[in-house]
Amino acid sequence: MTTYAYLRVSTIEQNTEKNKLDVLKFANSKKLGNVEFIEEQISGKANFKNRQLGALLEKMKKDDVLIVPELSRIARSITQIFEVIDITKQKGIILYSIKEDFSNNDKSITSTVTTTIFALVAQIERDLISLRTKEALQSKKAQGVKLGRPKGKGKSKLDEYKDEILKLVELKVPKTIIARQYNTSTANLHRFLNSVTK
Repeated sequence: MTTYAYLRVSTIEQNTEKNKLDVLKFANSKKLGNVEFIEEQISGKANFKNRQLGALLEKMKKDDVLIVPELSRIARSITQIFEVIDITKQKGIILYSIKEDFSNNDKSITSTVTTTIFALVAQIERDLISLRTKEALQSKKAQGVKLGRPKGKGKSKLDEYKDEILKLVELKVPKTIIARQYNTSTANLHRFLNSVTK
């Protein structure tokens, strides 16, 4: 058994020292032995398969342990987070997320994938929305773009999240939860789904 910790920082957050201390305290409390840290500075927008996390998951074996400070560090997309959780379950990797007190080794949580989805969406949605907003604003400011709501009518604000939303619908996540995740009303979500599934 090998214990790894994955630490990702964006261009906004540069310091991983606190995360390292939290991981080491957690690993010590669980008697997980020495921890091998995998660190990278990259936006969560990049697909996890194209980051060091993807390579790490490929080489990890059954009963290896993966610790993350929080699930939003895995990716900015809920669908990618669920995909990583599914990979760890399929490979027999034990995944721990410190902030959410989550483990895929907890039989009461992993009884069904659906239960996992319902339990995690509400916990991580605020983190994901906050990260998207901060990184987008930082990028626009750096480019000298004037911030503010665009004038006139345009496409639905849900368009850029189309693939994520359709995946969540396919996973049978309640539409009330999906609407809350993307800061919209259930009625607007239904209209959007009707427009993209015609």
